[in-house]
Order: sequence, then structure tokens, then C-alpha cells
Amino acid sequence: MGSEGPPAVTIHVTGFKKFHGVAENPTETIVGNLKEYMKKKGMPKGVILGSCSVLETAGQGAVAPLYQTFQSSIKSKDSESSSPGRIIWIHFGVNSGATRFAIEHQAVNEATFRCPDELGWKPQKVPIIPSDGEISRVRETTLPVEDLTKILTKKGYEVMASDDAGRFVCNYVYYHSLRFADENGTKSLFVHVPLFLTIDEETQMQFAASLLEVLASLY
Repeated sequence: MGSEGPPAVTIHVTGFKKFHGVAENPTETIVGNLKEYMKKKGMPKGVILGSCSVLETAGQGAVAPLYQTFQSSIKSKDSESSSPGRIIWIHFGVNSGATRFAIEHQAVNEATFRCPDELGWKPQKVPIIPSDGEISRVRETTLPVEDLTKILTKKGYEVMASDDAGRFVCNYVYYHSLRFADENGTKSLFVHVPLFLTIDEETQMQFAASLLEVLASLY
């Protein structure tokens, strides 16, 4: 075994189930079908597609299974004594009013849910992680959002960089993920997608596949 370039990137993906006002969440379909889609399309060089999990659209309700998956990815990383590899988490969430994909720079330590989540929780101006301090605390991804956006735009996708992931469940999960990434040497990214009525399912599947490929080339 020589040093044939960097170790593969393991990419774990999450989406969400339905929630108030969105009976069919496109991210449930994207994440549920991604492994099969990538098998047919062919996995980009240097990418291992890890877990593909669909979370309950709930704040505290989504975080427990998320942390279980986080921990299992770190455990398997530790058990490979030679090269632990590199790990990226991609979280997909829907923005039903959006007309294009949005790659999120950051999450804020604030839970202010505009409607109750799927477990009936509706926090207002509550810190997501109290030990992190004020609700104005921001955590940013260490992945190159601007570069990702430019490359994906060149590939023909309607995509933008965003500094506002909202204050609902998407931001809640992203904040936890960014904190976990910071503490465990992994990377995290959140991507908002439109409804399939706005950008069709096939295009969204292609976008997800392209995102994996571009991330592997940049990281």
C-alpha cells in the first residue's frame, strides 16, 4: 500500500419526513433513493456513500437518532486503525417557497418554530444548545460554500449560497451537526431544496449526485 492520494471521503446524508404544510417532503425521496441512484449512475471516484437517514421533522425528536448515527460513524472511523478517512455530513431540507437550491453557510443557536414540529414542540427564542451561550451565536461550515455554488451553477443547476437557514427544524439540526463536526473533526453542510413541483425529481437526484462529486473533488 503506497500513498495513492488522499483517503476516500465518506459522505453521510440525511433528509426529513413530512411536516405541517408539506405532505410529501422531497428530501425523504432524495435520501431514500440515493443509494440506488448512485449505484446506477456510478459512484464518483474517492466517494463512499455512508448512511442515508430520514429524520422526523422535529427538533429534539430528530436529534437523538441523528446523534446515534453521528456516533456510529465516528466509531467506525476509530476502528480503522490505518487511515480513518474523511467524513462529510450532508443534510437536505425543503424550502417550499424556494425556486432554486440553497447551500447554507451557517446555523444560529436559536429555535423559534413558526409552527409546532411533528412532535408538537414550538419553542420561541430558545437557545438550541444553552451551553453555547446566546441565541445570536453562529456556527459556520468549514466547507467552501462559494466554490460549491459556483461549480454547481456552471453545471447548469439553479443554486445559490445562503446565510439564513431559518429558525425551524432545518437550522436546529444543522446547528447540532456543525457543533458535532467541530468537536469531532468532521465536516457538515446543509442544503435547502425546492418542492418537486418547482424542480422535478430527476433534476434533484442529479443535483444530489453532482453535489457528492463536487464535494469529493474540493475536500
